[in-house]
Amino acid sequence: MEMDKKLVVSSSPHIRSIDSVQSVMTDVLIALFPVALMAVLLFGYQALLTMAISVATAMLVEALWLKKKDIFSDGSAAVTGLLFAMVLPPAAPWWLVVIGTAMAIIIGKQVFGGIGYNIFNPALVGRAIVAVSWGSHMVGTVWSSPEPFAFGADISAVTTATPLAGEAQAQAVTLAQLFVGNVPGCLGETSAFALLVGAAWLFYKGHIDWRVPVGFIGTVFVLGILLGGGFYENHLLTGLFHVLAGGVMLGALFMATDMVTSPVTSIGKLIFGIGCGLITILIRLWGTMPEGVTFAILMMNALTPIIDNFTVPKQFGGVKKSA
Repeated sequence: MEMDKKLVVSSSPHIRSIDSVQSVMTDVLIALFPVALMAVLLFGYQALLTMAISVATAMLVEALWLKKKDIFSDGSAAVTGLLFAMVLPPAAPWWLVVIGTAMAIIIGKQVFGGIGYNIFNPALVGRAIVAVSWGSHMVGTVWSSPEPFAFGADISAVTTATPLAGEAQAQAVTLAQLFVGNVPGCLGETSAFALLVGAAWLFYKGHIDWRVPVGFIGTVFVLGILLGGGFYENHLLTGLFHVLAGGVMLGALFMATDMVTSPVTSIGKLIFGIGCGLITILIRLWGTMPEGVTFAILMMNALTPIIDNFTVPKQFGGVKKSA
């Protein structure tokens, strides 16, 4: 091998990676495929329609904003659109999907300068906006019931309360149902199994660090045991219920791990995850909303620069600048 192929002389930084933005985004889309597939199997064509509208809107809005003809571009808009669809009810009105997705791209991402510069997770910004503006569609206690493999069924005609609506609703579902996903809820939050399968790909590719999801899920589990009141058979199972119900798994594995809006230091990632879990439980148990994952992650996103600042390793051997 020639010497010029062994050495690359350049200015810093010298850490190189074969991963491009597009390759990372493609891996995220691959990881979300099991989740999307399970959503379609459980909720039928309406789930597929919601995801298609959201992804198409995200790519189109970003292309128009950036004045690009290539609507897929680096793939980040498609990821935002699909993630936003994952936090929507299966039969969400089309106009809500369009408005929320557009807000995720414009307010959550582009106004900060685009990918790499956004402070908050764009998909969750979109969800927060539609949740506050049209709460009856987003945080109501009545949701479409899953109809496995019933692709022609109108799921909006059969509704029930989500497991987080109250103790009676929680006790009406089993942990097995929560794990598989045969419960009412948002498209991407019902099946813990599908989420774990998808996240395994991201772990394998090295795109997410274990500290954020472990800190998030572990905190929810422990605080669910200590503060949950043991309403779900016993304290231990109540903690497990809080992990499997709602958006904890989706948030911990796919939202909180966003490399742009989460800390870069190892200890910072753990603190970030713990903070997300703490705020989630506080909102669930004592807030006005049955779910707190969205606002927990957004609040911790805002604290990310501070967390990084206080957890950056100290440099030894350096020379201090004179005053």
